[in-house]
Amino acid sequence: MADRLKGKRAFITAGAAGIGRACALAFTREGASVVATDIDEVGLASLKKEGIADTYRLDVRDTAAVEAMARKVGKIDILLNAAGFVHNGTVLECSDSDWDFSFDLNVKSMHRTIGAFLPVMLEGGGGAIVNVSSAAGVFKAAPNRYVYSATKAAVAALTRAVAVDFITKGIRCNAICPGTIETPSMLGRAASLGAGGREMFVSRQPMGRLGTAEEIASLAVYLASDESAFTTGVAHIIDGGWTL
Repeated sequence: MADRLKGKRAFITAGAAGIGRACALAFTREGASVVATDIDEVGLASLKKEGIADTYRLDVRDTAAVEAMARKVGKIDILLNAAGFVHNGTVLECSDSDWDFSFDLNVKSMHRTIGAFLPVMLEGGGGAIVNVSSAAGVFKAAPNRYVYSATKAAVAALTRAVAVDFITKGIRCNAICPGTIETPSMLGRAASLGAGGREMFVSRQPMGRLGTAEEIASLAVYLASDESAFTTGVAHIIDGGWTL
């Protein structure tokens, strides 16, 4: 299929790499006009070479900057929240600052973007919000993912709250809950474990492989498109069977 998002304008956070980048490219291929943001200006510059002209540096931890960006961008039909951070450790390795940073980036950033863009989406007659959560914390416990799991469970709850509050206003809000996806961030965590780090992540996957960012982007396209018009408030698992 093609042009599944034709005529729609999409705003994406963390669009320079990983899942956010894959979604920006997939949305563009499906006909959407994409605004991609990130703090990684090098990654954003590479998106321009892929045909995405509207790229902006944006720190989603800065409320004033998010609100200013919403005013600059104006009407959108799709909001994809992909910004996030994976903290490694148990409660004993989680300081107050670790907790605050993780919740600020993983959860409050979505509060900021939804609060900033929802009014214009409502004025435009509705739209689709897609939040990147995780299978960890929502459907399954993962070792050494204490605060990360807590944030992703919060994202799933936030998603349902927005969905139910605006279900009669043309707004749909869904979450994607990936398993282990091969992204630059994930490969960095694997490398920090030393030789065999990547293989360790692969070994716990029932399918015997990691997921790809493009596979997550395919689900995001569906949730952003009119094909999912009867779907809202759902945490969608895409984990290669990890939670079975």
